[in-house]
Amino acid sequence: MTTVSAAEPTSVGQSPDGTAVWCSGLRKRYRRRLAVDGVSFSVGRGEVVGLLGPNGAGKTTVIKSLLGLVRPDAGEILLLGRPATEPPARARVGYLPELFRYQPWLTAAEVVALHVRLAGIGVPVAEQDACLATVGLGDRRQDRVGGFSKGMQQRLGLALALVARPELVVLDEPTSALDPLGRADVRDIVLELKARQVAVLLNSHLIGEVERVCDRVVILDHGKVAAAGTLADLLGQRELRLRLTEVSEAAYARLAATGRVVRTADDYALELPGDTDVTAAVPDLVTALVGFGVRVHAVDLGRISLEQRLLDILRTGNGEEPR
Repeated sequence: MTTVSAAEPTSVGQSPDGTAVWCSGLRKRYRRRLAVDGVSFSVGRGEVVGLLGPNGAGKTTVIKSLLGLVRPDAGEILLLGRPATEPPARARVGYLPELFRYQPWLTAAEVVALHVRLAGIGVPVAEQDACLATVGLGDRRQDRVGGFSKGMQQRLGLALALVARPELVVLDEPTSALDPLGRADVRDIVLELKARQVAVLLNSHLIGEVERVCDRVVILDHGKVAAAGTLADLLGQRELRLRLTEVSEAAYARLAATGRVVRTADDYALELPGDTDVTAAVPDLVTALVGFGVRVHAVDLGRISLEQRLLDILRTGNGEEPR
């Protein structure tokens, strides 16, 4: 597979129109460890971009650099068209960190009001209450945060990321403490933000959630962009799963000539290139296998998952098919 790179800046100091995040050549070293090395990507307005990669890949450092919480050693970052080093650039950015704590003696409504006051943006109380209702805390707004479960605190953090009318929302593991219903709520909120042309940068280990809401993904590994592109670009291949017995060497060679084969006992997973005409290729393959004396017990065609593609990219280190 050929890696499709994310939209990158063409020249330093120029941000494309409609770009909420523009990051070019980001680099950060912690003593002897190079945490981020030449990372470039962009997030358009009304676009949801997923930031993926294993622990230690540099995702948190990238996010903190975008938000001014870490000073990069090199590179340029623009937020909503302004240098990220300028505080006004972050005024219209909502952020949900992975780790957070709120004043346990305050109610949910008081925490939101305090956040609005610190943000310096006039948000009416009715709008603050509506934001709490959006994340499922409308009936708990007067309850003290100290009595909230982890999931409820996660919902409160999401409300704080949304209440100041952001044009860019950065979500770091937004569903980590939520049950399936809570994850579905977050998914709906992200899609609603997209419909309102709010840009979203989403860091999550829940690959299924990323696959449902993201327009593009950026995969980091060892501080570098290992692959990037739309889901259609990255998931262009389809997987043919077959259950076969009496497979001769000639029959196996016919399978391998069609695509990469992974065998587990009598189960064969065959990766088909994205440009394969499956309406012709699959019947032709089955006919050929039967001609070789193979007994075909089951045939199932599906698309390769984002999780499998992520693992392939990280294992090979270059976004190409493993050999």
